[in-house]
Amino acid sequence: MTLIETLEKLSKASGVTGREEEVADLMKKLLKPYVDEIKEDSLGNVIGIKKGKKNSPKIMLAAHMDEIGLVIKTITKEGFLYFAKVGGIDDRILLAQKVLVYTEKGPLHGIIGSRPPHIQKEEERKKVISYDELFIDIGAANQEEAKKMGVKIGDPVGFDVEFARIKKDIVIGKALDDRVGCAIMIEALKRLEKTECTIYAVGTVQEEVGLRGAMTSAFSISPDVGLAIDVTVAGDTPGVKENEAPIAIKKGPSITIADSGMIVPPKILRLLTDVAEENKIPYQLETGLAGSTDAARILLTKEGIPSGVISVPTRYIHSPTSLLSLEDVENAVKLLVATIQKIPKYF
Repeated sequence: MTLIETLEKLSKASGVTGREEEVADLMKKLLKPYVDEIKEDSLGNVIGIKKGKKNSPKIMLAAHMDEIGLVIKTITKEGFLYFAKVGGIDDRILLAQKVLVYTEKGPLHGIIGSRPPHIQKEEERKKVISYDELFIDIGAANQEEAKKMGVKIGDPVGFDVEFARIKKDIVIGKALDDRVGCAIMIEALKRLEKTECTIYAVGTVQEEVGLRGAMTSAFSISPDVGLAIDVTVAGDTPGVKENEAPIAIKKGPSITIADSGMIVPPKILRLLTDVAEENKIPYQLETGLAGSTDAARILLTKEGIPSGVISVPTRYIHSPTSLLSLEDVENAVKLLVATIQKIPKYF
């Protein structure tokens, strides 16, 4: 399976935070040919283990399986569904989005609705509609019919988006944050026929609500080095100043210096940049971003684990559809593979 085929399969899978089972099952199948052992822990993290030489460093790779989404909060007498947000979602992008309500009977198509603008007063039309004023319309006549269709309180809701390759090098799709990291991790293992280090490739859960899966899996594995593979904000779009978000697509993966959750240890930062330069892999450096990654939790596990971040520049993250460059993805794979091979000389 090619890298883009892997990414497409992962993008299409359902995995709203806390309900990552479909992605986890897919990750097990995709990882299995390239690891010696695979397991799932009690929180739902998928852990593939590729064994290396005895007494060599243990490396934990982390890419989160979950995606932002919604969860059903109430079902009205009229059959409309009110919801809560799961993960960081801007209220401005919710109205009129097509969604899938994942019920025990299967997914239901729906659309996010609101009070029609035609009957709103002028001051209403100028305001952003808060998510708690929006609802999901599944076409049910009333509450009883909605329940017969399978809807229950607590059902997860994902965005209804098709994966597409819109240029040779550009793809758009759902949940690229962080299914692209999962795809990169799988592809790196595929290319690493032999490894001196023992690698723990972890598809983590509940990253979008507090990096929770990384915390528990890192505690269990107790690695010597941690590397998170994630996405970062690509600011090369209209209205964004370079000092706000300097990372751009098609200029290579981003290497984090610091973010709101961690300061990358100098030894890890030097390792990543040295590897990129030695292998002529284009890269960008990033600091000061408001968000963080699984590496922030790995770093603080037990007595502390040196950790870093490789990110793919991605436009429109934390929205229904994101856009990225396959060239950046390929270079992220190359950087990850070369870094894993170099780690024994650093640790």
